Amino acid sequence: MSLIVYRIGPSCTIQDQGRVGYLDQGLSRSGAADILALHEGAALLGQSPDLAALEMAGMGGEFEATQNMHIALTGARMQASIDGGPVSWNASHQLAAGQRLVIGAAVQGNYGYLHLGGGIEAKVFLGSRSAHLTARIGRAVQQGDTLTCGLHTGKTGLKLMPADRFAGGELRVVASFQTTLFDQATLDRFAANAFRRGTRANRMGMQVDSDGGGFAASGQLNILSEVITPGDIQMTGAGDPFILLPECQTTGGYPRIATVLPCDMPRAAQTPAGGPIRFKFVSMDEASALHTGFLSDLARLPSRVEPLVRDPHDIPDLLSYQLIGGVISATD
Repeated sequence: MSLIVYRIGPSCTIQDQGRVGYLDQGLSRSGAADILALHEGAALLGQSPDLAALEMAGMGGEFEATQNMHIALTGARMQASIDGGPVSWNASHQLAAGQRLVIGAAVQGNYGYLHLGGGIEAKVFLGSRSAHLTARIGRAVQQGDTLTCGLHTGKTGLKLMPADRFAGGELRVVASFQTTLFDQATLDRFAANAFRRGTRANRMGMQVDSDGGGFAASGQLNILSEVITPGDIQMTGAGDPFILLPECQTTGGYPRIATVLPCDMPRAAQTPAGGPIRFKFVSMDEASALHTGFLSDLARLPSRVEPLVRDPHDIPDLLSYQLIGGVISATD
């Protein structure tokens, strides 16, 4: 089973949960920018969240099914239709052979995900199917490609209420190795400041803007390069914050004021340009409890799916359905 790609946005890549264990060799994890969206799609299709999906940055594409198949749509909501009829986002659907799926621009958020029943089959490299463009592993999906998928026996016609994470908000952070290089007045100003997502962003990192001055660390020109990971908030020489994302470099010498918790990284990645951001420091004990709760929420997602009730106005062949069954007496 497969989808033929007739049209595709410029930054659409195949992503799973990424590859681990290669930081010492200069390779960051990559994987989906919104890991929660992978789990939501898996819950909607009744399959493993380890399977790969198509990550669409801001814009989707047009696809045709070669055989009957199942799909799910999660992450940043995008305009979507099957053969011209609108379909629900954060839901699973049947796609019949020859039908066209069209996914347009993101309505809110940045990264939308197209999941195929059975998962997208792509070359496994170092334990993952994820493209890592900065490391030249894989490439962006292109017009004329075919997305193949495995066997899927699960149900469709299900929906799931997504976690609210597409308009910015509070990002909880813990102190990094270099937080102590910033004086207390700077840390207090950082925690109290109102930020917004800047326009400079990709899968390596996203700029965070504010109207105040920069955030400088003591002796920042003498900092040695150290290991860095997604979620680290790194300051440029001018003191501008950047939140590092899945394809970030593995070492760096710019000072890091804090690190965003993994459970808040989906919100960070999905905050649209201009969206509000505030940072809140939490203790390591609080961070551990929050992360444990996040993992529990992921495990409970399959229990939260419910039947998708279609709007009759969106069913072009409504009259072909048996809408009334049995006999009703007018006198009893």
